Amino acid sequence: MHIKVLYFARLREQFGVSEEIVELPDGAVMVAMLLDVLRARGGVWAEQLAAGQAYRVAVNQELADQVAPIEAGDEVAIFPPVTGG
Repeated sequence: MHIKVLYFARLREQFGVSEEIVELPDGAVMVAMLLDVLRARGGVWAEQLAAGQAYRVAVNQELADQVAPIEAGDEVAIFPPVTGG
């Protein structure tokens, strides 16, 4: 299954890529499973997406939690939380 993943702000800078198509293994049907695939790359991927790191996920432009479903062709954005004032 192919998912389009977008990275923003510090994550884009750390990963050196703003978007990519990620091939997920069979049975990867939740946000948490996508994040596991990305963390498995090791290095900066594991560090920046580790538990306790501050980032948000949106699926098809809607904020999503770790158990949110994902399907082939979805667009998943990963970005740091934004503050304003």
